Amino acid sequence: MPGNRQPTVRSGNKPCSAPAMDPAGGGAWAHSRAALDRLEKLLRCSRCNIFGLRPVDYTDDEDMKSLLLLPEKNESSSTSHCSVMNTGQRKDGPLVLIGSGLSSDQQKMLSELAAILKAKKCTEFDSTVTHVVVPGDAIQSTLKCMLGILNGCWILKFEWVKACLRRKVCEQEEKYEIPEGPQRSRLNREQLLPKLFDGCYFYLGGTFKHHPKDNLIKLVTAGGGQILSRKPKPDSDVTQTINTVAYHARPDSDQRFCTQYIIYEDLANYHPERVRQGKVWMAPSSWFIDCVMSFELLPLDS
Repeated sequence: MPGNRQPTVRSGNKPCSAPAMDPAGGGAWAHSRAALDRLEKLLRCSRCNIFGLRPVDYTDDEDMKSLLLLPEKNESSSTSHCSVMNTGQRKDGPLVLIGSGLSSDQQKMLSELAAILKAKKCTEFDSTVTHVVVPGDAIQSTLKCMLGILNGCWILKFEWVKACLRRKVCEQEEKYEIPEGPQRSRLNREQLLPKLFDGCYFYLGGTFKHHPKDNLIKLVTAGGGQILSRKPKPDSDVTQTINTVAYHARPDSDQRFCTQYIIYEDLANYHPERVRQGKVWMAPSSWFIDCVMSFELLPLDS
């Protein structure tokens, strides 16, 4: 409008001011910024597909490219702790506890904690489990613990249970989390990244005594891998035409593209002459278990 004339109010209501646009406020700018942050996180969560291509490789828009190529934010994991301190309700759902390798007395204390926090305590692992409690400072190669790692659960020392019982509240988990593999897996899940065995195929050859075959199948499935019903042949056309990429393999290794594994029992008399045959890898079951425990697709000697 010309000059400094004010708009005429034609009703009994005064003109409304525009929503606050400063970042510190809670107006429209803040809402749009939050939406953009969520979009950015979702775009990042799928860093590359089975052909090794990222979202940035599919866009010609320079503004979108600059957004996708921004360095990732170092978000503190402290926001993942119990959001309501006197119940089992969390931001991402209820607390579900399970113990692995605990003594009878420790199991009783875990049950007591579940009652205080109004949480659920499981005896068998399922997809709802959020916390796996182990007796000491190190992870164990029990099925419950390994399934917890592959599903991105909190893997916690029993000291966490004691601390929660002392204060009658849900203590923050970071201080009591088992480091390295379990922590990597939890952060991997929080960032919505692919599972450990994403893009990998496994054939379980022979018999397995130390870790039964049924348990290995559960671990492959929990890790996002696929079970092969037939032994892969390195020189077959089907094998050679598979172009999937192992997301968690080292980017500069052949293991990224050689994604078919024949797993054999270490204790058996069979030992392969060569580790790698074309696109097929021969690997002992101990290697597979080590990958799960460390949440890393460990390199194989070729």
